Amino acid sequence: MASLVIAREVLIEAPAEVVWRTITEPGQMSQWFADRVELVIEPGAHGYMGFGDQGGPVVVETVDPPTRFSFRWNHSRGEEPAAGNSMLVEFTLTPEGEERTRLRVTESGHELRDWPGAEKQRYADEHQEGWAEYLDRLAAVLAKGQQG
Repeated sequence: MASLVIAREVLIEAPAEVVWRTITEPGQMSQWFADRVELVIEPGAHGYMGFGDQGGPVVVETVDPPTRFSFRWNHSRGEEPAAGNSMLVEFTLTPEGEERTRLRVTESGHELRDWPGAEKQRYADEHQEGWAEYLDRLAAVLAKGQQG
């Protein structure tokens, strides 16, 4: 079985404050991530992220500008998300000089679910690929913004 770890990292040609706004402001998030984002960026806030005809509720966990942001998603309806019933997505921003930021995204929680091993692996594989695509989009949005 391959690794269940879901982690991606990208070096972005933009200051950490700019990257922070792009990963936390709903209007910015909809340019590279979910097409529908209803979210208040404060710990414990409930919101929604939609991806076409899919999507669901999210709950903000950590807000530490401009270095850490996390939220929980993919929990069963009617349940409050917690370890064991949801996935935790964590963004960590590390400035590299004044104009570059290393952004690391990790998603965890699927390994704790009561799923067969093959289902855990499928989730990890799909989301590992998905995060690569989303981070490429994010870097492109920010590069375009820096030029104009």
